[in-house]
Amino acid sequence: MTSHGYFLSCEEFRPEELLEQAHMAEQAGFERLAISDHFHPWNDAQGQSPFVWSMIGALSQITSLPVTTLVTCPTVRLHPAVTAQAAATSGVLTGGRFVLGVGSGEALNEHILGDAWPQTHVRLEMLEEAVEVMRELFTGEEISYRGRYYTVANARLYTVPEKPVPIYISAFGAKAAQFAGRIGDGLVTMAPEQDIIEEFRKSGGSGKPVIGGFKVCWGTDRAEAVKTAHRLWANEQLPGELGQVLPTPRHFEQASQLVTEEMVGSKLACGDDVEEHVRQMRAYADAGFDEVYVNQIGPDQQGFFEFYRSEVLPEVRKQRTRRPARQELVDN
Repeated sequence: MTSHGYFLSCEEFRPEELLEQAHMAEQAGFERLAISDHFHPWNDAQGQSPFVWSMIGALSQITSLPVTTLVTCPTVRLHPAVTAQAAATSGVLTGGRFVLGVGSGEALNEHILGDAWPQTHVRLEMLEEAVEVMRELFTGEEISYRGRYYTVANARLYTVPEKPVPIYISAFGAKAAQFAGRIGDGLVTMAPEQDIIEEFRKSGGSGKPVIGGFKVCWGTDRAEAVKTAHRLWANEQLPGELGQVLPTPRHFEQASQLVTEEMVGSKLACGDDVEEHVRQMRAYADAGFDEVYVNQIGPDQQGFFEFYRSEVLPEVRKQRTRRPARQELVDN
């Protein structure tokens, strides 16, 4: 059965706003929280980038909801040993309700130390090695590790949760889904595409969680909501690998000039049509997702949470109880 969470956007909101949103999400009936991990926003209009590990520490003190990073890159900007320490502490602070979602990253965030941005296959090799390092450290034992990309000498995490932090792998194509099935404790993928899930299941992901999410822009004036979504998040509609290779918010702003309001309006649930929002939620359940996270674009957060509390979530759950339980995708 699909559970429903709220996605906190570190690219768009100040720390105190994110904490307030987490509080409102819990009151509205959301069951989980996800949070992005960025050094830069995608464009200057979004305008924020608080440090995710500080935010998770603060969230652990004001909400009991589980928290997942969507997603962290543990390979360039932060060494995997440092990421492991941050994740283990987050696991302790949340009482074991923290999941580390990881991916191969974007140049937007990872190029800041001046390192060359690797090709995709190299980034995946680095990610696999980083996951190996973090899992060894999560044991709480002293480790030494020498790989192709990372070296760890006599390192031990003294503060670890009772159970190792689960590591979910982000994937957007068939090869990445196979990679996630092989090394991940779960899959992160944003589009409700059954093909990706099937590849994940066939490659070792059978029985493992699949999670994802989407953005909406609630508002009583649909045209204004589309304008807001286009102004702040046109970059969501950029095709191919641009999201991974463009290095600065300025470059995303330039590329996003190719994205029209009509393109945004056709992809996102904008406005206050309950069925449009429910339909977007339902697409993820139908595709076989275990968790789906929704993020509200723009300043009207209170209106959004009231709308989902009173209209959307009750209808989604009503439909969920009427529909037959989905069968898990497994190898045949």
